[in-house]
Amino acid sequence: MKPKKIFVLLPDGVGLRNFAFSNFYELGKAKDFEITYWNKTLFDLKDLNYSEVKVASGNNHFLTDILKNARKHIELNLNIKKSNSEVYNTYRFPFVYSTIKNALRSFLTRLLIFFFSSNRGLKLIRSFIKKIESKTSYFDACVDQLRQEKPDFVFCTNQRPVLGIAPILAAQSLNIPTATFIFSWDNLPKATMVIETDYYFVWSDHMKNELLHYYPYIKKEQIVVTGTPQFESHYDANIIQSKEIFFEIYQLDLTKKYICFSGDDITTSPNDPVYLEDAAKAVRQLNQEGNNIGIVFRRCPVDVSNRFDTVLKMYSDVITPIQPKWQKIGSSWNTILPTKEDMSLLANTIYHTEFVINLGSSMVFDYVIFKKPCIYINYDVNDCFIKKWTVKKIYNYIHFQSMPSKEAVLWCRQSNDLKQLFEKILNKEVSNVGEADKWFEKITCQPANLASDRIWKSINSII
Repeated sequence: MKPKKIFVLLPDGVGLRNFAFSNFYELGKAKDFEITYWNKTLFDLKDLNYSEVKVASGNNHFLTDILKNARKHIELNLNIKKSNSEVYNTYRFPFVYSTIKNALRSFLTRLLIFFFSSNRGLKLIRSFIKKIESKTSYFDACVDQLRQEKPDFVFCTNQRPVLGIAPILAAQSLNIPTATFIFSWDNLPKATMVIETDYYFVWSDHMKNELLHYYPYIKKEQIVVTGTPQFESHYDANIIQSKEIFFEIYQLDLTKKYICFSGDDITTSPNDPVYLEDAAKAVRQLNQEGNNIGIVFRRCPVDVSNRFDTVLKMYSDVITPIQPKWQKIGSSWNTILPTKEDMSLLANTIYHTEFVINLGSSMVFDYVIFKKPCIYINYDVNDCFIKKWTVKKIYNYIHFQSMPSKEAVLWCRQSNDLKQLFEKILNKEVSNVGEADKWFEKITCQPANLASDRIWKSINSII
């Protein structure tokens, strides 16, 4: 029997980590699928000896981005009305008026929101996006590619990018079944759905229920629970380096125990440099009392700012930065793409550190796989870099309501608590691992290392 041909659509670099740098490709080949990456990124997958077809050159309709933004705001308005919760307002981005073009775009977006902010209006906006995208030369070029390549299935790695709309519509126009993967655990409450497919692959039953709640036009039969390949590399013992090798490569002290400070982007945590300094002060105090502790600083991969430079210089005796192995291919932030090497680096960083401290990131799940604790920073600072910013904004986000209990992480509610908290964790007096395990089991389908296998089985079942 001829192998089924699968087109894996990469509308941007977000899907590379899950579907190009995991064992997803090798597993699919072993199951006798013919896999081709339909690649819109600047990353050349031929370097990995993968079959790829570059997505046809072309652009979205000039109105699509305006309609997409209007759709997001309308969905958030409807979510507020449905839930009677203002938290959805925190997912909005401010309108921009810095140029005539931006001002016009913002004006048109607000006009659409005003006139179409209803379920019926949302349906019209969704239909109009499809209609105008189906009339672009970009859509026509995608149809031509699909007619030539004749895939049996198109799998989109991310539900968010507008550049993925035309390729999916092109496949649907040719009656090729399509699916999209919901990329992140926090995406659905944020109204990030742009791409509409025949099937939706999600992390968990929890995410399935979210999808049905926020997008009632999607039917249960269209949703497939698979888990995410995001964590699979953590289960590969072959990528773990010895302590001696890892410490030598990154100039760490073999006599020290290390804490990982995991940075956020500047929007999520504008005060990260202050939090890093607070952690460094606590470690210095502990070292003065006879301990031997260091901090490994892993910054957010897309944060290329110099905002940590002063702290790193002042506390060079305590902090060792280990730069994520992401690759900057283009000029904008979204062309900073992950690499396969970084997946190994992340796993080794977790393996060789005692615990992680950050502000509200999914690193809690990365660390719990290795049975290691996580601290969530939960205090404000006096001189905030962004006026009126508060940690309350972050922890009010809907995805944190999925915690089975507040003990799923260790909370640091003031900087003075860091020293004692670090000490208790290192002495095995406190841990969140048990409750974090329950959270992880809720957030993603278990066993977590079999997500790619479940995705391929589901694709096979569909076609």
